[in-house]
Amino acid sequence: MTFVRASGPGGQNVNKVSTAVQLRFDVRKSRLLRDDVRRRLLALAGNRVTQDGVLIITSSVHRTQDANRTEARARLDELIARAEVVPKDRRPSRPTLGSKVRRLTAKSQRSASKKLRGRTNDD
Repeated sequence: MTFVRASGPGGQNVNKVSTAVQLRFDVRKSRLLRDDVRRRLLALAGNRVTQDGVLIITSSVHRTQDANRTEARARLDELIARAEVVPKDRRPSRPTLGSKVRRLTAKSQRSASKKLRGRTNDD
């Protein structure tokens, strides 16, 4: 963790005190994570990961270092928890016979009502 000066409004407190937190977590070298969790974490993190595989989480919401440190750790924990969830395999389904029949009858009813809008023959 490194502490940097936060940007934005805040006056003298922002200009003098380094309260923002940059938490760096090396995802690729971490032995705590399984390989599948590591892959999902890198995918979830997106552009917050450097080319070396280091995840950078920045927190500058609060006025104190301690609160920002807690927020950054909580965000890291939440991201790891989301990566640990194994996605379900999607099994493609097929429409039921009843849904096919309902679709076709609705189409034919719609077609019949549209045919009534056309010109009539005076034969």
